[in-house]
Amino acid sequence: MHLLVQSVMGSEGEFCAFRLFGEREGEESRRIRLGVSRVRRGRRVVVGASPPTEDAVVVTDPLTKEDLVGYLASGCKSKEKWRIGTEHEKFGFEFGTLRPMKYEQIRDLLNGLAERFDWDRIMEGDYVIGLKQGKQSISLEPGGQFELSGAPLETLHQTCAEVNSHLYQVKAVAEEMGIGFLGIGFQPKWGLKDIPIMPKGRYEIMRNYMPKVGTLGLDMMFRTCTVQVNLDFSSELDMIRKFRAGLALQPIATAIFANSPFTEGKPNGYLSMRSHIWTDTDNNRTGMLPFVFDDSFGFEQYVDYALDVPMYFVYRNKKYIDCTGLSFRDFMVGKLPPLPGELPTLNDWENHLTTIFPEVRLKRYLEMRGADGGPWRRLCALPAFWVGLLYDEISLQNVLDMTADWTKEEREMLRRKVPVTGLKTPFRDGLLRHVAEDVLNMSKDGLERRGYKETGFLKEVTEIVRTGVTPAEKLLELYHGKWGGSVDPVFEELLY
Repeated sequence: MHLLVQSVMGSEGEFCAFRLFGEREGEESRRIRLGVSRVRRGRRVVVGASPPTEDAVVVTDPLTKEDLVGYLASGCKSKEKWRIGTEHEKFGFEFGTLRPMKYEQIRDLLNGLAERFDWDRIMEGDYVIGLKQGKQSISLEPGGQFELSGAPLETLHQTCAEVNSHLYQVKAVAEEMGIGFLGIGFQPKWGLKDIPIMPKGRYEIMRNYMPKVGTLGLDMMFRTCTVQVNLDFSSELDMIRKFRAGLALQPIATAIFANSPFTEGKPNGYLSMRSHIWTDTDNNRTGMLPFVFDDSFGFEQYVDYALDVPMYFVYRNKKYIDCTGLSFRDFMVGKLPPLPGELPTLNDWENHLTTIFPEVRLKRYLEMRGADGGPWRRLCALPAFWVGLLYDEISLQNVLDMTADWTKEEREMLRRKVPVTGLKTPFRDGLLRHVAEDVLNMSKDGLERRGYKETGFLKEVTEIVRTGVTPAEKLLELYHGKWGGSVDPVFEELLY
């Protein structure tokens, strides 16, 4: 994904910036304060990821904290420019053996997609590690999970069409190779030792670091799949409101889309094993971010948080340099031991932000990160759920009113218990299912008011919320019944 920062976008963006930096300054000094014009005249700042493109940046003076704040603030967009971005991962497997795809098979699949459907290859050294076409990209997660990062789109109809087009293309090439794709949140059959490792430098650094900071980090890297929705904000205040609503309701999304009850061929005691794994991956960079609910929260407070999240790497000369456990604050003053005297660029900041994994993540948009991977119909339902809640002012306010008196302890309790008990999690004087019913109605109402006839995309989850029976519980019922204690049929049940 290559993002271009040229100037603050629209009047809402300017409001965002002025709220941060006070009275109006001269145009050039204002743009410099926003970290948008810290380059020689005539050069644009290209901010890249997967792989980064740091060579395009020409920094003339050291980044300041205001620049880092301004980078986030530059995401502000007026409402008519709000878009929907969907990212979804899936497990590739061999039809005959059910074994995970090896890199060589993935390479052939990527090359096949590039040749047949006109994608551009993304290389790391001699390895093809992804594809790009317009604003869409295909990338590989550490264990070969296949991810589509969709383009920013205006309506859910476009989002669902993009998903369908992607799956059509992937199946057209993969089926000829004897490869299928599974929509589930956690690898149901194979152990860590069975998962192939992708040839990406950043993942090697993460793989070595993860066991030092949690017991489940390697499971997160190699055996999980998620669906994620990326949404815009108009101002710092709008970001704060959406961030709070998203965090408070993330456990409800986790429950509705819970779809990972198996580990190595047996029930694992969870409805969302994927969600549980994040509770012991690396607590410095995950979780429910209680400070988002503080009165003082804003872009600057998120920057302070991100500066204190230990680094993974810096990307220089097409190589990843191991900086695990080191501080971006030290990097800001040229005191990063692997790169003595070197100062960060905005690219380094953007790459660092991608190594933080809370339940809702802030970049120049907000990412809703709480849902398990699932079959294609639910890939359209998740963005519908969040768009109805966060892109409609009345629904957003209703969510904030409903969750205003939820305590930090209640939010943490839901985060901890929902992966086990789903919509049947006790909450106050009832079950989480009862809250989910209200929330789903708010989402439907919000979609109605948008006027794009998008409420049909919620049909896939309406029955889940009505009955309180999650997708994972249906899989467990099949496992104990019709499947006779075998997980192998799940590869057919949830085949794309």
